[in-house]
Amino acid sequence: MSAPVDQPRTGPVRAARPPARRPPRGWTGAVGLVARLVLGGVLLAAGWLKVTDVTSSVQSVVAYELFSYEVSRIVGTMLPVVEIAVGLLLITGLLTRASAVVGAALMIVFIAGIASAWARGLSIDCGCFGTGGPIDPEDTRYLSEILRDLGLLALAGWLVVRPRTPFSLDQLLLKGR
Repeated sequence: MSAPVDQPRTGPVRAARPPARRPPRGWTGAVGLVARLVLGGVLLAAGWLKVTDVTSSVQSVVAYELFSYEVSRIVGTMLPVVEIAVGLLLITGLLTRASAVVGAALMIVFIAGIASAWARGLSIDCGCFGTGGPIDPEDTRYLSEILRDLGLLALAGWLVVRPRTPFSLDQLLLKGR
């Protein structure tokens, strides 16, 4: 028998439980997974190639002629560490949104640096994957480097908007919440 409409129910009140967070299925989950692995893999590879030769990393930053030598030394030393950390976080899917924000910021800075070198007529290799520095003017690849970084920026943007992806530590740790 049910309680009359005008009388309140007695007994414990249970809070409504929000639905469990699940990674998106279908194409959005696949796009997110690919975005996370590609952006993370590129950052990890770029950072690893630089951290194994810090002197070349510093020289790459100096070649842009944007900072004093001391600032270039700090940037050239710290950038590979940041790239490796963000790359690992993205590959494992831990702190995906925050890592994607940092990845997007890095891409914006890289695009601005390459565009600045191009606009000022410098003939340098970007140093994105290790050694950079002065090269012959006909060997510059500024447009392809900017387009590559714009593509990586788009992947980062996807992950900022849709950070939940399959096979991520975020999903494992937030399971049931």
